[in-house]
Amino acid sequence: MKPLVAPVDALAPTELIRTARHAVLTGIGEEGQRRLAAARVAVIGAGGLGSPAILALAAAGVGELIVVDDDVVELTNLQRQIIHRVQDVGEPKTASAVRAAGDLAPHTAVVPVTERLTPENAVALLGGADVIVDGSDVFTTRRAVAEAAETLGVPLVWGAVQEWHGQVTVFWSDPPAGVAPVVLADLFPAGTEGEPPTCAQVGVLGGLCVQIGGMLATEVVKLVTGAGEPLLGRVAMVDALRARMTEVPLRAGVPAG
Repeated sequence: MKPLVAPVDALAPTELIRTARHAVLTGIGEEGQRRLAAARVAVIGAGGLGSPAILALAAAGVGELIVVDDDVVELTNLQRQIIHRVQDVGEPKTASAVRAAGDLAPHTAVVPVTERLTPENAVALLGGADVIVDGSDVFTTRRAVAEAAETLGVPLVWGAVQEWHGQVTVFWSDPPAGVAPVVLADLFPAGTEGEPPTCAQVGVLGGLCVQIGGMLATEVVKLVTGAGEPLLGRVAMVDALRARMTEVPLRAGVPAG
């Protein structure tokens, strides 16, 4: 698939050094790194999935990260939300995201949006993003994010995690010519999703959050640079308890499962 973002003209000398191990990767190279520097990525949620995704994207050299989260850090978050620290308890999660991403990648601009994303403000909050990452854990928010991505025509990198299980896929309502569009309704037709149990009720493996969040960041890197094959039309399913990863085909109009 063609790269999603045009490259910047040049990287700062320190950024060239910091990202040198990307520049030698097949499919990325120095030009791909400049594409990442030009990319504007919105991440919904700085929690279990958003935390590792934000860290990985900042480390990868993404030029701008828009972090949308209206929550504050709680002590129970620290088992899986690795961007936060004990001293952040009671502070907005977006503040932790700004600090941690800045410590990793000084050339990455982190834009904190400390408000709740709703169907009414989603398009305005996400407009201008090249890619959207959904790490939220409430399906009403997920639906609002997906509808905004469809309206904007930008790819949506989507993940979910609960207990020992995780899922990752890519939705895109307006992909390049010759690629079939796939949207959230193809996986969860309207009215069928319900609300899953919360982490407080059934728990979630902290290491699995890091794994799935890393996969979300990897899909962003591939889309931006044109490397590899994105999870468009496919759902990767991770069973951490049995150490298995499987794939389910997902075509427009044909729900997975």
